Amino acid sequence: MLYLVTTPIGNLEDMTARAIRVLSEVDLIAAEDTRNSRKLLAHFDIHTPMTSYHNNNRFDKGRELTEMLVAGKNIAVITDAGMPGISDPGEELVRMALEAGVEVTAVPGACACVTALTISGLPTRRFCFEAFLPTEKKERARVLEELRAETRTIVLYEAPHRLAKTLGELAEELGGTRRVSILRELTKKHEDRRQATLAAAADYYEAEPPKGECVIVIDGADPAESRRAEQAAWSELSVAEHVAMYEAQGLARKDAMKAAAADRGISRRDVYRELLSE
Repeated sequence: MLYLVTTPIGNLEDMTARAIRVLSEVDLIAAEDTRNSRKLLAHFDIHTPMTSYHNNNRFDKGRELTEMLVAGKNIAVITDAGMPGISDPGEELVRMALEAGVEVTAVPGACACVTALTISGLPTRRFCFEAFLPTEKKERARVLEELRAETRTIVLYEAPHRLAKTLGELAEELGGTRRVSILRELTKKHEDRRQATLAAAADYYEAEPPKGECVIVIDGADPAESRRAEQAAWSELSVAEHVAMYEAQGLARKDAMKAAAADRGISRRDVYRELLSE
């Protein structure tokens, strides 16, 4: 069995009894950072052997761990904090284990994304989680552009030294008046929540550099404004360009034609005729 074991995101009292039991009983613990995890295990008097499993070795070590699982070993995966696989190592190992016929289960617990969302003061019924924004300039710009029309509440992670810059980019792309909650040091002694507009939050953290990992929770776009923005994106395009726009986003030709037809309020047959005539 492969166990994805959640560890506290700050307060050690959030460690569950089941997590302690599983980590004590498995044959091996695959830890993102064995130095950090050793302190956690010592606190709970857990003496199970550990091995390093992180983003840089996740494929080679993942194959090695999968072989051990197939041979009958029980292995637990833990990260520095929170749930493995959520913006942390674990996703590839789960896939490898399932493909090899190994059973996989999770030991739930604290998660920064959900914890921040629930105390943000912003709508919680529908949300999207983007984790850390891409660092590559072109990909980052693409994701920011997509978020502009997102009507669900948006949850992002960010390092403290990049927070002000990221908030500035978000204000520029999504609009400086968009509501945001910044959650820092969740579950810890100095837990902090700041509610503001994106522009005001960017200015504040530029002047007052934060400490501790941060979660950014942003109000979704107004649906009416989102529809107007979507229409503006294709209103100047020909039918062929409109279909090509959706194909560039990964839709198959048939689905791209259907989406373009829905946007324009015409039938897919009309779109097909337009494509033949161009």
